[in-house]
Parts: sequence; structure tokens; C-alpha cells
Amino acid sequence: MTSPRTRLAALVATVIASLIVFAGQPALAVAETPLSEAFDKAAATHDVPRDLLVAVGYAETHLDGHGGEPSASGGYGMMHLVSNPTNKSLEKAAELTKLPVDKLRADDAANVLGGAAVLRAHADALGLDEAARKDIGRWYQAVAEYGNASSPELARLYADAVYESLGLGLQAQGLTVKPQEITADRGDLAKARDLNAQAAVASPDYPPAAWVAANSGNYRVSNRETSYNIDRVVIHVTQGSYAGTISWFQNPSANVSAHYVVKSSNGAITQMVRDKDVAWHAGNSSYNNRSIGIEHEGFVNDASWFTDAMYRSSAALTRYLCDKYGIPKTRTGIIGHNQVPGATHTDPGPNWNWTTYMNYVTGGGGTPSWTTTVDNASSQFSASTNWGTSTYSSQRHGADYRFADPVSASDAAWYQAAIPSAGNYRIEVWYPSDPGYNSSAPYIVAASGGNQTVYVDQRSGGGAWHAIGTFALNAGTQNVVGVSRWTAGTGYVIADAVRISRV
Repeated sequence: MTSPRTRLAALVATVIASLIVFAGQPALAVAETPLSEAFDKAAATHDVPRDLLVAVGYAETHLDGHGGEPSASGGYGMMHLVSNPTNKSLEKAAELTKLPVDKLRADDAANVLGGAAVLRAHADALGLDEAARKDIGRWYQAVAEYGNASSPELARLYADAVYESLGLGLQAQGLTVKPQEITADRGDLAKARDLNAQAAVASPDYPPAAWVAANSGNYRVSNRETSYNIDRVVIHVTQGSYAGTISWFQNPSANVSAHYVVKSSNGAITQMVRDKDVAWHAGNSSYNNRSIGIEHEGFVNDASWFTDAMYRSSAALTRYLCDKYGIPKTRTGIIGHNQVPGATHTDPGPNWNWTTYMNYVTGGGGTPSWTTTVDNASSQFSASTNWGTSTYSSQRHGADYRFADPVSASDAAWYQAAIPSAGNYRIEVWYPSDPGYNSSAPYIVAASGGNQTVYVDQRSGGGAWHAIGTFALNAGTQNVVGVSRWTAGTGYVIADAVRISRV
């Protein structure tokens, strides 16, 4: 017979063991959804990392098959299997899986299996053996090939978007990818121009944007404001990804273009046709002659693409164009593609929030209701003496920035802020980039439910704000964001500036 003390000790041990199991994974089995089963099966069948496969699908479509309807570039399903004159990944998937094209287009599980097969084929062509395939970072160039970009710069832009999702984590359609430390092996693409960085070529008409020219066969050279009066802005949705749309406008088979393309996650803008020239975006020659077209990354039937960062950035562009060309800041001067006479398109669609957008256009710059920026030189920044100070990079925010070697200890540099009220806040980070900076820098956010860590590749994207997520924060003055040194990533960890905005 055991004593009460012994029985109590056994009970405590059982509870502790249960809590340990729960901390690592749910104690109760959670039934997989058909979609999660499809990704698990496809990853196992073709020996592709499951999280990488999910991240590719998320970068392409936010894991939305959009009802089997094609994207603007002829892509189908959540893995965006494409059939157009320069990209035959749909036909390649059919060849590899022995599944009919119609099934690959419309059936989610088949589409995911086809995407995995095509991605694995790219890995095989690059010589990734079984050992190399276990390292997600080694798949970078295969991912770039999957995107079928029109240039090395766009291939890098596409692959970086996929790996950004792996570092920050994602949740979509019932699937979760946790933030993870990955050093992306860019290979020769490391030499390609980084379109996410401040060093990208600036737009000639709107300096906050980057410049990537559309194919000359996809627009008409003109001298507007002399030959035609620019009197409208037309709002579009790309029906595709940011990198994919830029690449499509560079494709001579497209016969379409827009003046500007806006990214969903952080509102980055690329100009592709000069304001003075006529982009082929409206499907109506009179409106093409008189308007500027702005494409927004995403799909009309999926509201998840239309972020606050996108609305604010696009509204700032539209306001600038209205002021420059005398366009009324009304729904007469700013219209949707669906409002163009004879339009067969429905974009921007019912999920586009015209009230929010027009308020940002007319309401003083689209500035959030509360925002604060903390630079490393601020009294609200703290770091140990292990962090050095540098002025080496011109991409820095302010006079200088901090750097430290990675170690197996946190030794975090912290940014403090006075959060006005409990709620959700978007957090953005600024850092200079360099090939010698960290491939997986940990950013710690002191969220209301406990610290959350995400990972940022500081080798690229320097000199610009990068959103790392939206987090629930408690009210009060506190350390909100930390940059930790504890990472398996290579290179100096950089701490420069953070921006916190109420959503």
C-alpha cells in the first residue's frame, strides 16, 4: 500500500509529464484536414520538405485554388501550375504524376501533388541528392526555378518571398508553418539585384517605388499630358503574385501591363511603365490613353491579400498621382477595373474596401492612428557592450546601427515603446543588408500571450521597412521588440530600427 505522500508525488509527476507533452505538441490527437493530408502525402511522395511546399503555395495563392479559375498568367490551383507559351508547369505536372490536366487544374490534392512533383524535378535538375534535400535552405534555387521568372532579379524576388514566409511563419486555410531558422543557399542568385532593397533602381516617376521595365511589346510609348490628359487612376487586382505579375508584364506573350504593382505583405511598389506611356491594363483604348493603372497583388475572391500596408501604400501613390496630374480624389477619378466601359473583369471585387482606401487617399497620407519608430540611437533602445556600433552601410536608419556575432545565448538588444492601449499592432523592422550579415536573425516580440520569435534574412532587403507580423500587445511602457544573438544563422546580427503601428 502506497502512502498519501507517495501517491501525491506520483500524481504531480503525471501532471508535469502531461504538461511537458502538451508543450511540445497537443496531448490529444488533432484530426488532419484533407488539405493537410494532401500536403503531407505530396511531400512524402516526392521527398519535398512539407513546410517548403506549403510556403510555395502560400506565396503563389495564399493556398486558395480560386475555384479552378486561371490566374492572369494562366496558372491553376493553389500551387499555381501554369500553362502559357513560356511556362508549361501544368503539362510538366501531368507528365510527372500521370494525372490528367483537368484534375490537376481543379482538384486540390492533385494540384498539390503536381506542385511537389514539379518542385522535385527542379531539385533533381540542380543535382540535389537525398542528403541535400533534407536541408530546406538548399532548395532555394529550385524554388526560384518553380517561379519561372523572366530574370535573375525576379527569380530572387520570388524565392525570397517563399523563404520569408518560412522565417516569419504562416497560417492559412487551416495549415500552420512555424517560424524557423533557415539559411537560404542562393547560389549564383546571390549576385542578382535585390529588388527588396533600398539599392534597387528607383522609379523615375514615383521615387518610393522600384523600377522594373515591362516588355516593350506590352505597352505603347507616348507623351501623355501633351497627347492625352491623364484624368483617372484604375485599381486592379493581379490575380497572381507580386513577383509573378512583374515577370508576366516582362513576358512578350502577355500583351498586357500596368504602370505600378503593389505588394500585399508590406506595400512595396514597383513601377513598370512610365506615367507618360500608355499601359495596356483597362481593356479599353480610350481609358488606357487617359488613365494610370495600379495592380495589387492577390486574388479578388480572397480578402487575405488586401492588407492595411497595401491599402496605405497604394493610397499614398494614388494621392501623389492625383496631385501631380490634377485627378479628382473621388470615385469619379479613382475607379475599379470593373467600372471601365466594356470591362469583362470584376476586379478589385467585393473584398476590396473602397471606404478604407478612399479615406486613406483623402485623409492625410494613410498614416496609422498611432505609430512610433525607435532607432538604435534612442534612449528607448538598450543593448549590452557586446553589441558594436557601425556606420558602414548607407542603408542604415539614422546615424548608425548595432551589430554582434551570433552566440548560443540571447543577449538581446531591446526596443522599448509606450503602447497606448491593448490591441493588435503591426511591427516592422529596418536594417542594412550585406552578404556578411545574418541569414536568420531572431526578432523577439513581447506579445501579450508570451514572447514570439520570428527569423529575418538580413543579407537582403536592406534600407527598407519589412513587416514581420501583427501581434497582440499589452498597454504600457515595455520592451516590445528584441533582436537576439542566439541563432544558427551565419553572419553579424544587426539591430537598427523598429516601427510599431496600431492596426
